[in-house]
Amino acid sequence: MNILTEKFSTPYHSAPFNQIKNEDYLPAFKELIQKSEEEINAIVNNPEEPTFENTVEALAFSGEQLDVASNIFFNLNSAETSDELQQIAQEVSPILTEYSSKISQNEALFNKIKKVYDEKEKYNLNEEQQMLLNETYKGFVRSGALLNEEDKEKLKKISMDLSLKSLQFGQNVLVSTNNYFKHINNKEDLAGIPEAILEQYAEEAKERNLDGYVLTLQYPSYIPLMTYAENRELRKEIALANGKKSFDGGEFDNQNLIKELLNLKQQKAELLGYSTYADYVLEERMAKSPTKVIDFLNELLTKAKPYAEKEIEELKSLAKADGIEEIQGYDHAFYAEKLRKAKYDFNDEELKPYFPLEQVQEAVFGLANQLFDLTFEERNDIPKYHEDVKVYEVFEAGSGMMEDGSHNPEKNFKALLYVDYFPRKGKRAGAWMTSYKNQYIKDGENSRPHISIVCNFNKPTKDTPSLLTFQEVTTLFHEFGHALHGMLANTQYPNLSGTSVKWDFVELPSQFLENFCYEPEFLKTFAKHYKTGEVLPDEKIEKIAQSKNFMEGYQTLRQIGFGLLDMNYHTKVEELENKSVKEFEDNYTKATQLYPVNHETAMSPSFSHIFQGGYSAGYYSYKWAEVLDADAFQYFKENGIFNSEIAAKYKVLLSSGGTKDPMELYKNFRGSEPKVESLLKRAFG
Repeated sequence: MNILTEKFSTPYHSAPFNQIKNEDYLPAFKELIQKSEEEINAIVNNPEEPTFENTVEALAFSGEQLDVASNIFFNLNSAETSDELQQIAQEVSPILTEYSSKISQNEALFNKIKKVYDEKEKYNLNEEQQMLLNETYKGFVRSGALLNEEDKEKLKKISMDLSLKSLQFGQNVLVSTNNYFKHINNKEDLAGIPEAILEQYAEEAKERNLDGYVLTLQYPSYIPLMTYAENRELRKEIALANGKKSFDGGEFDNQNLIKELLNLKQQKAELLGYSTYADYVLEERMAKSPTKVIDFLNELLTKAKPYAEKEIEELKSLAKADGIEEIQGYDHAFYAEKLRKAKYDFNDEELKPYFPLEQVQEAVFGLANQLFDLTFEERNDIPKYHEDVKVYEVFEAGSGMMEDGSHNPEKNFKALLYVDYFPRKGKRAGAWMTSYKNQYIKDGENSRPHISIVCNFNKPTKDTPSLLTFQEVTTLFHEFGHALHGMLANTQYPNLSGTSVKWDFVELPSQFLENFCYEPEFLKTFAKHYKTGEVLPDEKIEKIAQSKNFMEGYQTLRQIGFGLLDMNYHTKVEELENKSVKEFEDNYTKATQLYPVNHETAMSPSFSHIFQGGYSAGYYSYKWAEVLDADAFQYFKENGIFNSEIAAKYKVLLSSGGTKDPMELYKNFRGSEPKVESLLKRAFG
């Protein structure tokens, strides 16, 4: 028996990680693809006249088991990968791409959908049904349904190549990151680095059977080194190593892959009738066009650059006092931390004892309870894919309670939440939210989602719990904001549920939740010393609130630089024929560069967001969503950050998923369109 092809007998039909073997995946995908194709054939061969129910709705609910198996496999390939899983991914990806292309290019199926679409006026469709019909029809057209047979084959091959090359890009970055380490025996070389971080470096050395200390390019190792190491040569060495990830001309170099990926995307766009890949992508975003995105980013650039330049001048003064005539990029974090300490009299290491991970998690759970009536209960009998993972049942409080006060899961169970916080060799860097199962309503049953948050925080040691930097606190809130979008989902169709929204709208819930981390009223409820229980002193809380905009100009320019680079990659691919990746990158980021360019490094070859993830021609959406989140939180600030009426309206926005146009959803919540001024006011006063 192949466990992946069965209906899971676990609680809430959760992923049976403890029963899945690597050898299950390939045969399961083949069997589930066949089963899904049979479901499609049943729709196509239905002798009855095509209707919304027997065609569009039936398609929306098809392939459920295949979706679950895919979610399990690809989520594990990011969070708990191995050489074997990566090899399977190389085999599975083209099979899934071929299956997807077969559906999207199924002429008989499309003709049925087109007939329903052309005759939609005769159906009495509600708003969500109309959205499903429009998105389904558009999805087929954007996948080549109107192309001739020859072009359909071309598109199918392009899609398969893109899938494989994107996977290869990510695997190259992972290997490049994991392959590097710096072994140090002399503690004096690590002067300035806090003891807790040194302990972490020593643990890493022990794991490698080495004495002394080991530094890696994993974020929990890299960021503290760049922030605190007084040894400038060491900072330079590690920064160069980080900047050379997949940019060293070796086996895992991504420069040629970047050109291949961009050429394939351009071919796909032209085949479908678009000038550029960015035009193709942005048709389905709030921004609508590359011109609008570039204008938006340049407007922010003009307003933010003077602030950024002023910030760097302050850092230059500090560096000059240390005898550094020309400050470099690898000096930034070190002197920014010095300046922050001078201005706000705290550093991350001083704050960390007040932010033990479990306490921060309790706080974000409490906030979800206060705003949205959610409660979280840990389950130890639900299978996990690693011992570090914890699983929680999420309930909506105040409804469906039994007489004895216990929960009635039939009535108020909302979601399963998996949390996976610590770095491992098989886990990619960064933090993300994902899902193992979407929410939907079928046959009168509201099938609830299974959501996951994955981060890379310091592991606890034998003496110390996992202590978070303040930036890591905001990271956890960010990912939990995405998780809320998934957990509160309440739509009929799985492909309109939760985070299935326009890409430049998807960051609103995550960035919105970060705002609470800076509110003294909220911080006081959970920022408590893990040993003494002492609440973080008022002056420190005030400094955190004041420091929210510290280096905001620099950070804004950095994000604008990424956004402009991404947009130019996906609108000017022909320029890469006569330029290196490094030349292209330098050219389109020079307006946002505040430090001398280092000719030995490039960030594009490890820019996984746009070459492996889903942010191609979409990186701007982080800043776009900041306008939304600043405007949304301003609404709360004006009326009380825990205002129950506004929270109820915001909950409607979160639960609606992609059932409405995002601007309409936002205006229903806020009463008006978002204002850029809200972001500028928050950022620069």
